Amino acid sequence: MPQAGLHNCWHGRLLPLLAAYLCYLLLGATVFQFLEKQAEAQSRDEFQLEKLRFLENYTCLDQRALERFVRVIMEAWVKGVNPKGNSTNPSNWDFGSSFFFAGTVVTTIGYGNLAPSTEAGQIFCVFYALVGIPLNVIFLNHLGTGLRAHLATLDRWEDQPRRSQLLQVLGLAVFLTLGTLAILILPPALFSHVEGWSFREGLYFAFITLSTIGFGDYVVGTDPSKHYLSVYRSLAAVWILLGLAWLALVLSLGPLLLHRCSQLWTFSRGLGFKDGAAPNPEGPPRPQKIPISD
Repeated sequence: MPQAGLHNCWHGRLLPLLAAYLCYLLLGATVFQFLEKQAEAQSRDEFQLEKLRFLENYTCLDQRALERFVRVIMEAWVKGVNPKGNSTNPSNWDFGSSFFFAGTVVTTIGYGNLAPSTEAGQIFCVFYALVGIPLNVIFLNHLGTGLRAHLATLDRWEDQPRRSQLLQVLGLAVFLTLGTLAILILPPALFSHVEGWSFREGLYFAFITLSTIGFGDYVVGTDPSKHYLSVYRSLAAVWILLGLAWLALVLSLGPLLLHRCSQLWTFSRGLGFKDGAAPNPEGPPRPQKIPISD
């Protein structure tokens, strides 16, 4: 019966998956609460204490006036205006910053530190995202396919001698390592140097960005006390696009590399003597071909 098959599929696959998903969310909530709640309470107490000290030092202000001033600061921050510094702070909507914002829209990162405040800007952002998000997915897929095309020789891996197979596996490992270094290690170091972050903070920013989580607690080019190059944020947007494409490539080729290494390890063990028996003159059986292209 079709209904019985659907019922078995639900209980056999979806329910355990749903249970594991909920358990993972509960685990994350518990750990985050344990790690962050005390720090939040401490920050809240310090903020309230600073407000009381401010009122004691400036008796011409009352609590209502201070709360109104804090509200103005929060509204300015939501609109992308950094309350630190003065009116000479660089614009968040120059071409470089606007290009960076457009990149965060189509990649669905959405840091949350900047958003359109005009009615026309909000309406345009909706339609821009409706077209830009699918276009970004298509672009990244084609870019990843183009990168994999340069490694098409791996598709004929089983037809080559063992030495060539080993060299190809080593070459792929070096390629992925150097690419990861260029995309995921060096840029965080550069961002840390320019922004005054630690390398841990730069690496955290890179991961949160390229995973499209985009908390917005760390964003490049927003410190009003620094003078950035006009193309700095535009280059950061280009790095985001390349980084997303590289992650897609690594997720595609990583399992392939592990599979090839496993095959070579099996071949090397099969070529040796085992329990005094002679090795098979025909060698280990050929594995089935696993193409890397779509």
